[in-house]
Amino acid sequence: MFTPETLREELAKPRQIVITTHHKPDGDALGSSLAVYHWLKASGHTVNVIVPSDFPLFLDWMPGRQHIIIYTANKAASDTLIAAADIIFCLDFNGLPRIHAMADSVRSANGVKIMIDHHLDPEGFDNYRHWDSSAAATAQLVYDFIVNVMGDHSAITPEIATCLYTGIMTDTGSFRFQTTTPSVHLIAADLIALGAKNWEIHEHVYNSYTENRLKFLGFCLLNRLEVMHEYRTALFSISRQDLDRFNIATGDTEGLVNYALAISGMKLAALIVDRTDQVKLSLRSIGDFPCNEVCRDHFNGGGHRNAAGGNSNEPLPDVVQKFKALLPEYKTRLVQ
Repeated sequence: MFTPETLREELAKPRQIVITTHHKPDGDALGSSLAVYHWLKASGHTVNVIVPSDFPLFLDWMPGRQHIIIYTANKAASDTLIAAADIIFCLDFNGLPRIHAMADSVRSANGVKIMIDHHLDPEGFDNYRHWDSSAAATAQLVYDFIVNVMGDHSAITPEIATCLYTGIMTDTGSFRFQTTTPSVHLIAADLIALGAKNWEIHEHVYNSYTENRLKFLGFCLLNRLEVMHEYRTALFSISRQDLDRFNIATGDTEGLVNYALAISGMKLAALIVDRTDQVKLSLRSIGDFPCNEVCRDHFNGGGHRNAAGGNSNEPLPDVVQKFKALLPEYKTRLVQ
């Protein structure tokens, strides 16, 4: 494993660097990736951000997004860049299956792999790890990496501050989750002082719905929300036909699960969506209910205690039924 000292020595020389993050990158994944991109470019490195898939439209304003390479649209060129990289930054994921089709290329690459992440149970593919599962966001760890590990606070430009603030804001649910510690607020304050315009970032992320997305939200609240009071659980189940009806794009289901959790008395919320190739499941909880255990043990996934995801190759009705059938097993923990 590399040490901070050897890593600083490595980054003191111009390097070919690839930055990547997980499939369907969210605000934390994209914010962390672009922040590291700007930081490394300013130091004279040749840097490419390669993401496994497209990303939400509400993140398409972020500084540097025009330089992002989408792997599925540029596979041959991306594989060449990955193979030639001296260093590969792996951000907001700790297992190579999370980058889907890119996994084999990254795994076989000879470049030094640097993982910065806050998810549980790292796979162990990395050569250097800046990891803390108690961190509110990977962007928080990127800030810590630049400022404290690399000792480069002065390098944080308004663009970097904007990217990091976006990552922290989105992964803390606008600073309302339990992971939002005093240190998180101090970092956010520093980022605002360094040029992040918090009100503009909020407008871009939360007040930029398309008409279709807003109508889809109303449809789901009226027709696809099911509440099981005896288990303090609510869920949305969304079919492929529902997605097609409203022309749903990447990111348009973001945040939907939180509406189920917002119902008074709910402790667990689920969003179960038929994505054609797989059924995707997102869980959110309040308190000590372990979403990550449910996803890990039953839906080929994992994540955090209060926010986790999984998937299934079964039909949507079967996945919904399986989830409901699990609730009696967890009833004591749900109703206490």
